[in-house]
Amino acid sequence: QVQLVESGGGLVQPGGSLRLSCAASGSIFSINVMGWYRQAPGKQRELVATISSGGSTNYADSVKGRFTISRDNAKNTVYLQMNSLKPEDTAFYYCNLKPLFKGDYWGQGTQVSVSS
Repeated sequence: QVQLVESGGGLVQPGGSLRLSCAASGSIFSINVMGWYRQAPGKQRELVATISSGGSTNYADSVKGRFTISRDNAKNTVYLQMNSLKPEDTAFYYCNLKPLFKGDYWGQGTQVSVSS
């Protein structure tokens, strides 16, 4: 079984920064994609950023230039560095793991609130 444990959420003022972390444990297929999704009240869950085990990344247009996704394969951990945060970034953020052939795993999520 796979477990994802997240940390780093919280309350920050506009323009501030947060760094989210997600550590995966269990039987993890080495070729995979990890990513971050978010969901605000009344809205659909949306992709924020993903990174493959080979290091390829992609971002939602709304966060390009502000957020950076990275990973440490030795630790099975993915990070999301969030800079220049805006109120519209306020959402519940979920960590996700997709192995190459099958499976779709989610963390418990963490709240990110951006407010003055």
